Amino acid sequence: HGLKISSGINAEYGGNDFARAVESKQVAQQEAERSRYFVEKAEFEKKAAITSAEGDAEAAKMLSDAFDTVGDSLIELRKMEAAEDIAANLAGSRNVVYLPKDKGMLLNLPA
Repeated sequence: HGLKISSGINAEYGGNDFARAVESKQVAQQEAERSRYFVEKAEFEKKAAITSAEGDAEAAKMLSDAFDTVGDSLIELRKMEAAEDIAANLAGSRNVVYLPKDKGMLLNLPA
């Protein structure tokens, strides 16, 4: 039966026209799938960006709350840690670096 139907379709619509129509339909379906994929991908990336931004905002709020609680002591601690890192790098360097004795130039500390 399938052979007769196929022969009838080919005879009625013309073999080449029918094949082109089927191919065009398949191409259109593939393009629709491709478009759907890109839309879903864009939606996923949008949700990921929103989630990341929300996380950044929450982290900034937590830092702000911590600064309100402990004042500037955390900043001072970070400055001292940075100064230690700089001193360690300079100590390992073969270059000679002169720093003024009477200035706390790295940390704005009293001499």
